[in-house]
Amino acid sequence: MKFAYQGIPGSYSESCIKKNYPDCEETISCRTFQDAFELALRDTNIKALVPEQNQLIGSINIETLIIKYRLNISAEHFFPISHSLLGIKGSKLEEIKDVYSHTAALSQTNKFIRKNKIRENVMADTAGSAAYVASLNDKSKAAIASKQSAKIYGLEILESNIQDEEENYTRFLVFQKHVSHPTYIKEKKYITSFLFKLKNKPSALFQSLTGMSLRQVDMTKLQSFPEKGTFASYYFFCEVQGHISEKKVEGALSDLELHCSEFQLLGVFEQSNFRSK
Repeated sequence: MKFAYQGIPGSYSESCIKKNYPDCEETISCRTFQDAFELALRDTNIKALVPEQNQLIGSINIETLIIKYRLNISAEHFFPISHSLLGIKGSKLEEIKDVYSHTAALSQTNKFIRKNKIRENVMADTAGSAAYVASLNDKSKAAIASKQSAKIYGLEILESNIQDEEENYTRFLVFQKHVSHPTYIKEKKYITSFLFKLKNKPSALFQSLTGMSLRQVDMTKLQSFPEKGTFASYYFFCEVQGHISEKKVEGALSDLELHCSEFQLLGVFEQSNFRSK
């Protein structure tokens, strides 16, 4: 199996793939999240690993792509994000005047940047900022990226773990064209993920979720966003704990569908062990 991801070698997405899928045939670098989705849509031998949410900054805003491509979600992974300040060989922290990185990484290291009075420069991704700084060969320039990026692009680690919060995880989802759900095993824990759009009637959302409350189904995510071209109609991206084969989950979703003009199951997958920490 091959994996597509947004970014270049050394990115956190690629690192997540290599950690969780060491036998992966190939990692495919993509310019955008949409490019990764496109590859997974066209080729059943390619999966797309895409960040969905970060512990510190919240949603990565890929919901519009989830709606557009309707790919099956087959797995989740929580990957630790540890930022380092990378400079060219021979540079020192006190020499750094400009730092380059993705806007998320810059926001997550704001205290460090302000303390050292460094100018921020936004780049498309963290690994790309490392490659850019390496090409400049300027001791006053640095990148905020992973330690793996330092190895790949020949940079020195001037300071490690510079994020504002010590614990910083990003949740990644794995998307694929082929629909595949794991067989239910009582001893294991699962997530069921789905999209729905409600009928246009008063109290529709409240009524649609009543079944989950009555059947004691634990909702772990509910996010709304407008249908393209209007603010009068909304899609909801929802996840609940449990397998769709369980009676309480199946019943809750059947109740919900009665209030929907559109419903689609996106995936059933095993919960990451990270959730039990």
